[in-house]
Amino acid sequence: MINILGINSAYHESAACLYQDGVPVAFAEEERFNRRKHGKTASVDNADELPWQAIDFALRQGGIRMAEMDAVAFSLSPSVRLRNLEVNEIVEPNGWGGKSGEESFQRSLARVQPAIEKRYGVSLAHKFHFTDHHLCHAASAFLVSPFEEAAVLAVDGIGEFGTAWLGHGQGAKLRRIAEIEYPHSLGFLWEKLAQFLGFSEYDACKIMALAALGDPKPFASAFASLVRSDREGQLRLDSELLRFRSHDFKPLEMLLGPRRVPGDALSPRHADIAAALQKATDQALLDLAFALSKATGSRRLCLAGGVALNCVSNSVLQESGLFDEIYIPPAAHDAGTALGAAAILWHQQFGGCRSFVMEHPYLGPEYSEAEMLASLERGQFAFHRSPDAAAEAAARIAAGAVIGWFQGRMEAGPRALGNRSLLADPRRPEMRGLLNEKIKHRDSFQPFAPAVLAPRAGDWFRLPGPSRSTDFMLFACQVLPGRAARIPAVVHSDGTSRIQTVQADTNPSFYRLISKFEKLTGVPLVLNTSFNDSEPIVCSPDDALRTFRATRIDALFLGDFVVERERTTH
Repeated sequence: MINILGINSAYHESAACLYQDGVPVAFAEEERFNRRKHGKTASVDNADELPWQAIDFALRQGGIRMAEMDAVAFSLSPSVRLRNLEVNEIVEPNGWGGKSGEESFQRSLARVQPAIEKRYGVSLAHKFHFTDHHLCHAASAFLVSPFEEAAVLAVDGIGEFGTAWLGHGQGAKLRRIAEIEYPHSLGFLWEKLAQFLGFSEYDACKIMALAALGDPKPFASAFASLVRSDREGQLRLDSELLRFRSHDFKPLEMLLGPRRVPGDALSPRHADIAAALQKATDQALLDLAFALSKATGSRRLCLAGGVALNCVSNSVLQESGLFDEIYIPPAAHDAGTALGAAAILWHQQFGGCRSFVMEHPYLGPEYSEAEMLASLERGQFAFHRSPDAAAEAAARIAAGAVIGWFQGRMEAGPRALGNRSLLADPRRPEMRGLLNEKIKHRDSFQPFAPAVLAPRAGDWFRLPGPSRSTDFMLFACQVLPGRAARIPAVVHSDGTSRIQTVQADTNPSFYRLISKFEKLTGVPLVLNTSFNDSEPIVCSPDDALRTFRATRIDALFLGDFVVERERTTH
């Protein structure tokens, strides 16, 4: 058996993935274990702050020791990263892009292999490999897709020096056609505008939600000066106005008006800026996709990188007619490069064949009944064992309860997809406010997603076209006429829903729950949001019980155990 460990920790979304004979048997993000969002801070001096708990989980799941590893792949190439020193721009002292900052980053990358060797008491000589970041993104989509051949597009903030990768996949090979380079970065554009609008650099999802409330027209000309793209695959951003590596927002304020202070009320102007950003992104991605379609002649597209988590743009691409089918992996963001790095070595170094398609994201930890019972007893919770957890959960949801649904192996990727989820009744309009204000503590404009039985999805939503990635909550679909009034809690202000289609073969327990709910209500979907409260999605039973206790969730289904709200001395 060939064992390959893929690791990402260069920037954020630290993760580890274990490949065994070409199949990922373990894949998880460090944040789920250490309870720190994104795993760690993206700093110039901490690439060697490795996802130790995710790595240890992968070793346990694979039943091996680090000494038995045939190869270890890290999803960044230090030598190519040095090109950042060629850029003449305004940077923060000792920060990204500056001489001292980039030198510090290089030193932390050089410490990665020795850190692994020291922790596990092994030598990784001739086994450790730095791999190109965007190639890892591309591999994380194409090499686990159902396609034998496809156009491949990876778009994010930055890898080493590239910001978007355009290529072609055939069999087990990936060929680069073109690469957009820094500072022309759609990912950084979203980070900068998120901060301009008073959010954090990680709040692209909030901006995407806010965009639906705005009108792009008032800021169309402003964004035309910020972002320029064409159907030849050219993408240009005005780096002097954007100043990505500086906290200076003055040029943007001259263009867009005053920056919003965090905590201040949102105004229509802010929504209009978000809408113009979304529109510009849609067009830029369409232009890149057109160039890629022309260059490859392919009717299929694989999409990866943090920008590939934009459900609105994904739907625009699917509806464009450029491609018959699009595949996007559940962990399209930087965590996915851990999987991509392992896949690259399996195919390129070991000559392995493709034998795996990522049809589901359930590759994280699973907990036994004994472990669940131990957590319940430590927390002194009232609970009972349900003879039919799916049926009981469906009945509670239909009666108006918000439940925690903790089942099986944890999902990979940023979205809860039915194993670490909070579930509620989509027919009740008050659910949106209850969840946002009293359980999730989110901004009121943020929508919630429906998890819908896959065979029934077309009866309720205008599907963008055939894609297994609707299972991963990666498309915004228009609700069909006459349906929105029946499911108001999961319809956004623009009449769309970020759907998750649920398959009977990949998640039978979740499928059964929704089927039971449909029998009770006539509605083949439930509201599904991540099981967390201003924290990473829960991983363990202890995490789930702690979040349950701290919020107003009505009941928690921990496997077949049903946890009651009242605390006792069980």
